[in-house]
Amino acid sequence: MAAKSNAARVERDEKSKKISAPAHRPENPTSLDRLIHERMRLAIISALAVNDSLTFNELKALLDVTDGNLSVHARKLEDAGYVSCAKSFANRLPKTEYRLTASGRRALEKYLDHMEALIRATRDR
Repeated sequence: MAAKSNAARVERDEKSKKISAPAHRPENPTSLDRLIHERMRLAIISALAVNDSLTFNELKALLDVTDGNLSVHARKLEDAGYVSCAKSFANRLPKTEYRLTASGRRALEKYLDHMEALIRATRDR
């Protein structure tokens, strides 16, 4: 009896070794860039990816978000080097302008590639 169960286990192990994931599947679905994956930060990065730059007020209106919420998320992206922030004055009023950095663009592209791989893997099932 033990010989049969051992043989069955060896056969199962051999079959599982032969089954491999298709090349387009992501290695680890949970390895998304958590900094970008958060909804508001993804919205900020996406908006900046399709615009050369946006002011704080433009981003705030576009994303329909509060000053504090935008400030916190923009600061996290800035600290990570994904977004640059330039502060100046226009007619004595402060002006904050954001741009997507090269590092931020690469991170967004990597994130999108990962999401596309997850979508393909899910649809191929």
